[in-house]
Amino acid sequence: MELDLSWPVLWNGLFWPLIRLTFFISVGLLVGNLIESLQWTRYAAKLADPLARRARLKDVSAASFTMAFFSGITANTMLSEAHEKEIISDRELILSNLFNSLPTYFLHLPTIFFIAAPFIGAAAATYVGLTAFAAVIRTMAIVFAGKFLLPPLTEGCLPCRLKEMEEKRDTRSALLKTWKRFKKRLPKVLYLTCPIYTMFFVLKQLGLFAWLESFMAGGAGLFTFLPPEALSIVAFHMAAEFTAGLAVASALIADTALTQTQVILALMLGNVLSSPVRAFRHQFPYYAGIFRPRMAFKLILYNQLLRCLTIALVGAAYALIAA
Repeated sequence: MELDLSWPVLWNGLFWPLIRLTFFISVGLLVGNLIESLQWTRYAAKLADPLARRARLKDVSAASFTMAFFSGITANTMLSEAHEKEIISDRELILSNLFNSLPTYFLHLPTIFFIAAPFIGAAAATYVGLTAFAAVIRTMAIVFAGKFLLPPLTEGCLPCRLKEMEEKRDTRSALLKTWKRFKKRLPKVLYLTCPIYTMFFVLKQLGLFAWLESFMAGGAGLFTFLPPEALSIVAFHMAAEFTAGLAVASALIADTALTQTQVILALMLGNVLSSPVRAFRHQFPYYAGIFRPRMAFKLILYNQLLRCLTIALVGAAYALIAA
């Protein structure tokens, strides 16, 4: 496949997405630095503190968990800043990022539900509920793992820092500090994000990701526990996008070719098989701008492994219960 470097393709496929990505990363950096400079992380951490302390995660990880309900970029920026200051270790950074699976999913849950509902009706609630339950399992798994992989926290750490917050803060100094750190950090982020995003645009133009998704879609026939009609949902989910799979599911439900259970299982299988390639394609450019590229790769890899495992487990349990 040849490169299409016409203006509409460059604008819609590279320049405009890169401008939007840069804008949201900039906002995330600015907000994250401001929250840290004003030490508001201690207040945000208080909301998730009981769960985070069970996982032996520090208050900055608890604050990141809370912020992830509103902005994934801001949440990751807070973790990256703490990691660079050596407040949290590599291991705690990875666990903290995985710990945010639940709020990260809930951030996108309304969009997923309202896209799916017109296509598959009542099955949308079950599908979204099952994938949300998988996100809960991921977070609970990290709470359990933290007990064995992280050292015990200092007792009274968060209450002591909250008490310090009661003292008067110099807001002007905090704002100046925020702006200074923002100007220093943003060029580093763009230095990595822009060329990586451009490289992924070129690879997409050359058909690499389409080939990967088609190759994986070709393996859908291996899953003989689903009827052939259901496998078409999996194939379209992988070769095109989530909406394409929903459209096929809607048509098959209307023709009564598939049961609701079969449709849900097909969508979950398509989710498991298609997510890794798409996650790497969409997340790596901005993750590499926030974290070091090597760490960004590890975070995406661990996230996708845990995500696929939990969705597969929930799907298998659902299949047994619904049988």
